[in-house]
Amino acid sequence: MPRVLTPDICVIGAGSGGLSVAAAAAAFGVEVVLVEKGRMGGDCLNYGCVPSKALIAAGKAAHTAGHATTFGVSVPRVDVDFQTVHDHVHSVIAAIAPHDSVERFEGLGVTVIQDAGRFTDPDTVVAGDTEIRARRFVVATGSSPAVPPIPGLDAVPYFTNETIFERTTCPEHLVVVGGGPIGLELAQAHRRLGAKVTVIEALRALAKEPEDLAAIVLERLRGEGIEILQETKVTGVSGTAGALCVTVEDAAGTREIAGSDLLVAAGRTPNLDGLGLEAAGIRVTRAGIKVGADLRTSNRRVYAIGDVAGGLQFTHVAGYHAGIVIRALLFRLPAKEDRAILPWVTFTDPEIGHVGLTEAQARTRFGKHHVKVLEAPFSGNDRAQAERRTAGLVRLVVAKRGRIVGADVVGPSAGEIVNLLSLAVSRKLTARDLAGFVSPYPSLSEAVRRAAISYYADGAKNPWVRRLVRLLARFG
Repeated sequence: MPRVLTPDICVIGAGSGGLSVAAAAAAFGVEVVLVEKGRMGGDCLNYGCVPSKALIAAGKAAHTAGHATTFGVSVPRVDVDFQTVHDHVHSVIAAIAPHDSVERFEGLGVTVIQDAGRFTDPDTVVAGDTEIRARRFVVATGSSPAVPPIPGLDAVPYFTNETIFERTTCPEHLVVVGGGPIGLELAQAHRRLGAKVTVIEALRALAKEPEDLAAIVLERLRGEGIEILQETKVTGVSGTAGALCVTVEDAAGTREIAGSDLLVAAGRTPNLDGLGLEAAGIRVTRAGIKVGADLRTSNRRVYAIGDVAGGLQFTHVAGYHAGIVIRALLFRLPAKEDRAILPWVTFTDPEIGHVGLTEAQARTRFGKHHVKVLEAPFSGNDRAQAERRTAGLVRLVVAKRGRIVGADVVGPSAGEIVNLLSLAVSRKLTARDLAGFVSPYPSLSEAVRRAAISYYADGAKNPWVRRLVRLLARFG
């Protein structure tokens, strides 16, 4: 006979979102079962954010050493030991893993089942020899690398983000299929660590970002020696390990690219297989599980969060979703997702980040005459000048009464600066708020205040304002 559990909440998936729900529920004394068939911590810890940022940090160290002469520092030679780079990446994972471990969560009072979970009916999940009949379920199974139908791809060795971090030697020539955030971050990191790199993108690289801002990043990557092919289709792959041939087609015709290794970074696909969603009455689309703004599925007892819910695929979004679900499950609060406040960052160098509405979206919503775009280039920022990192800018999208409704940053530490702008957008702050705070000097985020102050630039030209100033001056 199967073991039968009747918890208040059953969570399927121990990635960022699932772990957050389980930990919060347990903290309030709610009985919760967590089901995970793979590694605790999910994609972010094991194959995504953590290892990629660790690899990027190694690449940055090599790049900084190689360009130290700019600051009058002589580094005779930069040698990269890729085995040590590999060990660094995995030591970072190991340092964080205990926080996401089975032992920690069992210590919190969570029942952890390390097996695949599937619905057998709208009210029941089976995992191994355990039957779980919970009051509510949360599906947080994340996503996996999408593998495009490229002729010959199934016959050659290739990497995805789930396997690339196992390498202990640097690729001689890494060919990357996909010019999105994952593809470009890993392309630049490997280039800085010694690989020749070619990126192939079927459309426009960094297509979610404003084209003029994406161009700043692409210019830097090309300047570091990365070949970036846009509007180029991969029509075939052949060869063996270490000697691959990638056939591409663009407006100029067909040609072949010889590479030693292939990385497929062509997007993500939600993890839906094997969940028994049809048996649970849960509707799905190509993007993932169909949910409402409250993250409930078509089965009112089941929520879906994170990548599997078909929205923005970022760790912090999964964490945000977890907070919404916890408020609904534990406190019966009518919390809903607001995608307009969700930021994202691509951790290339320079970084590029966004939050809120784009200029076009803002003009559609508020009217083209009620929107201003404010900018402050890093070339006018003293900290950026001191560090010789002046490429890029801060861009604010401002609507009626000066409200900040969107922002973009491309440049040094853009990911940190977007934190401030995410707060501004989510709390409906105005240009006056951002212009009125005191920023420590010199700091890169001072560019935010400089951009906000420009909202009032027209006031200095207003003849009535100028007359008022002259009149007040008469009184001493």
